[in-house]
Amino acid sequence: MTNLRVNPVGWFEIYVNNLERAKAFYQAVFLHELTPLGEHNDDFKMLAFPSDMTRYGCAGALVYMKAKNAGHNSVLVNFSCADCAVEEARVTAAGGQIMRPKMSIGEYGFISLIVDTEGNVIGLHSLA
Repeated sequence: MTNLRVNPVGWFEIYVNNLERAKAFYQAVFLHELTPLGEHNDDFKMLAFPSDMTRYGCAGALVYMKAKNAGHNSVLVNFSCADCAVEEARVTAAGGQIMRPKMSIGEYGFISLIVDTEGNVIGLHSLA
């Protein structure tokens, strides 16, 4: 057996090609300010999502790295929402696309799959 936690993800990064465009998209959809994280240079920049590292849940950031292209990811990050239809309704106006509208995943609630301005697929998850 392992001592892996029930919810093992502790941090996520979403790689982007245009940090300002991606920042505008995520701020418009989630209505939260993203803030600079760490040292920035022309080859590497990070913008953090709001988080409280002392509480349960997962924190993360948008990352621009000159050597890493965005999109074509094989890991799906799901953002928690009170009702994923609310954030989904803001996606198109923010420059993204709706890949799969809100759908039931049974006892685990509902998800929407969306594509951000950088070609990354992310999920929206809610219990209602």
